[in-house]
Amino acid sequence: MMTMMEGSSIPPLLIRNLISSIFIFADKSLLNLSQKSKLLQLIRCVLVNSFLFFLRLLPPLNPSDDDVPYRKGHNKKSSNIHEYEFQRPSSVAVANTGSGGSTGSAIGRALSQLLSLMNDIPVSSSKYQVVRSLAETLIEDNHKEGVEALRQVNRTVLSSAFSRTLGQLEAAAALEQQVSRGVGDGGDLVGPARPAEYRLSRVLRAVRSIGDVAWLGAARASGSRSSAEKLAAEVLWLAEKLAACGYGDEAVVRWASASNLAWLSVSVEPSLQASLVKVSALLFKHAKDMGMDAADDDESKEQQKQRKMQMLMSWLPLLCRASNGTDVPVLSIRERAELERVLEDTIEMLEKEEDQEKVLSLWLHHFTYCSSSDWPNLHASYARWCNASRKLLLHHHDI
Repeated sequence: MMTMMEGSSIPPLLIRNLISSIFIFADKSLLNLSQKSKLLQLIRCVLVNSFLFFLRLLPPLNPSDDDVPYRKGHNKKSSNIHEYEFQRPSSVAVANTGSGGSTGSAIGRALSQLLSLMNDIPVSSSKYQVVRSLAETLIEDNHKEGVEALRQVNRTVLSSAFSRTLGQLEAAAALEQQVSRGVGDGGDLVGPARPAEYRLSRVLRAVRSIGDVAWLGAARASGSRSSAEKLAAEVLWLAEKLAACGYGDEAVVRWASASNLAWLSVSVEPSLQASLVKVSALLFKHAKDMGMDAADDDESKEQQKQRKMQMLMSWLPLLCRASNGTDVPVLSIRERAELERVLEDTIEMLEKEEDQEKVLSLWLHHFTYCSSSDWPNLHASYARWCNASRKLLLHHHDI
């Protein structure tokens, strides 16, 4: 069944990607020409909108419930998505994961199911707290046992749930932003308005995250709407659980790589920004300590520095431009001062002057762009970098 499904869904995706690549290449040339003539601008606008309309006609843009592969509990022979059929993993799968593995053990499958249900059940339901409480109990009991096999269950299942929820959050944020902007509206978040380019890039991002969008559609159709705010709160909860179990690095790696979500975060609703700021604050603290173990080799330390660089380049704009809360502050004065020190230390750890320049230049742009906030204040880091750059130039000049 899975093979047949994949065979029917992959060709349309390949067609969309191929057509999109060709169109983007052709559009670059037309963009340069259209700047010289109003008529060419009109022609280009018609072509872009026609292309977007054509993409919508390509199946499967809105996969049915039967085409969503990761809803493993769904009975594909029935049209009722509330029906459930237990599917015990094959002996081959169990052998591959090991008897103590997260998916090869009953306790791992139970925890994985609970975390998946948390995504589906609305917060307003009393069952949400029941499921969340059960998941917390399993995680804490596994951790208290002090057995490596159970620790690996927590690590693997929580990391998988964090990645899944993060992808769903990105899709939800993109869809809610699309609704708030209105159909056909667009624009660059930090520069001049470019509706055509924004719509085109939005379509391409949707193609890349087709699975997450399909999940949201299925969830909303079944009456279990999962808003971006709910998913952001769950991402924060999962990050806290990973950190409590000693695997905060797993969340840092995935958060640092979520560049599309970071790009969307600077223009989403303040309530959603609040949760994203809390996640960023938590994971920046963990990122600072990555690569500090003396036992790590040089290659590992260099990878950790690159991860810190990713974190700063992706999420520093959000910290500069996010609202500090409406009713209550997102972060207290003490927490904001502590995070500033963490950011300063993290920038210092980059060591390379070019990397520090990129980060501080990005900070200065967004810090000055947003007149409503004077945080984070990295003036001291900027001054230290300027002094170091001046000394380096004088040193080379003397040589």
